[in-house]
Amino acid sequence: MNSSKVTPIKNEMGAVFVHVSDLKRSVEWYSRLLGFDVEDSEITSPVYNIPIRGTTGLTLDDHTFDPNFKCQPGSGPIFNFMVEDIDGAYSFIQENGIEIVREIERIGEHFAWFNFADPDGNVLMACTC
Repeated sequence: MNSSKVTPIKNEMGAVFVHVSDLKRSVEWYSRLLGFDVEDSEITSPVYNIPIRGTTGLTLDDHTFDPNFKCQPGSGPIFNFMVEDIDGAYSFIQENGIEIVREIERIGEHFAWFNFADPDGNVLMACTC
């Protein structure tokens, strides 16, 4: 039985924040990864909102106003990018000199993923799910 409980927190995602040490370098890296153009004048610290299709946003944050912040990426993926062709995505990542963190794993014919890292070591996933 599903029941709804009243809560002030919406069951809805706004944006995923990725913590970075160099905003300009990270914006340029994500723009190459995702295939969008960016002008240097558009990159203004402390955050940059990556143009993403869908309802959940992707924000890069360099914490300019927090002198005590230390960028400390974890070892697991923080989110996944959707792909149709896992092998093509894997080749693209390799061809662009991006670090592969976990090799392709496949479950059945239509479900596969692999992990790779951004310039700060944030682990990202490419997934056919």
